[in-house]
Amino acid sequence: MLLTLTLITIFLVVLALAGYLSAVAWALRDASRSVAAIADGLEAVQAHTVPVGEKLATINGALSALSGGLKAVDGHLGAAARVFRL
Repeated sequence: MLLTLTLITIFLVVLALAGYLSAVAWALRDASRSVAAIADGLEAVQAHTVPVGEKLATINGALSALSGGLKAVDGHLGAAARVFRL
């Protein structure tokens, strides 16, 4: 009788552990799919942002030229303000 109860208890414990292990395996498989999707998305973002560096160099050059022009305008406005005593 005691041997039968022990075997049944062992069987139930092993069954419970197998259930939990299969649940963990299922969750890990879903996590693996999610991580793979994130990696694919990051690769797509990287591919789309490659030309940004070249465009930023062009924009930076144009803004540098604009900065020089704005400094000249600032100087002229300062002179006009002194003339008009503003």
